[in-house]
Amino acid sequence: MSRKNPKIVFIPNGPIYLINDPDPRRVENLVNSKGEPLETVSGVSLCRCGVSENKPFCDGTHSAIGFRTDESSREKGKTKSFVGSKITVHDNRKSCSHAAECVNSLSTVFRKNERPWIVPDAASPQEIIKLIKKCPSGALSYSINGERNTDYNQRPEITVSKNGPLMVKGGIELPGVDFEDEISKEH
Repeated sequence: MSRKNPKIVFIPNGPIYLINDPDPRRVENLVNSKGEPLETVSGVSLCRCGVSENKPFCDGTHSAIGFRTDESSREKGKTKSFVGSKITVHDNRKSCSHAAECVNSLSTVFRKNERPWIVPDAASPQEIIKLIKKCPSGALSYSINGERNTDYNQRPEITVSKNGPLMVKGGIELPGVDFEDEISKEH
């Protein structure tokens, strides 16, 4: 039996709902008007407002503070390519989470406040690929010999950063999310 990937559902003006097992299961002590047991998928609500007293879990504070989300105004970004002799690095600034993983880990290639800001020949393709696979937003990808690489078959995992964002990798499904063109759907 193959395991299905987890899903993250964004509840409007509310938490992030993580569904690890999409197969409905019986809910103890809950029946419909005919006395039949009810089933639902099980998951966990994760804080998105940043104010929960039980982080990373949602405690309902978003309702009390009037937390609102507006995903409709988000503009799409364009991917820019930086061509090196052995590898081309692709970057979509609008998708970047600005976690600075790239500039902090491989500053010879990813040069903050310099132009061009990405210099693919400043490190080996293997070093660049290793770093791109860590990109938390999926804004970075690469091509070798004209073949584009955006997804890396990593194990599904959500890491709760200290006082920060949730780091999602491994192809966790995000129903209803409109991904930028040509970026990783694994991050």
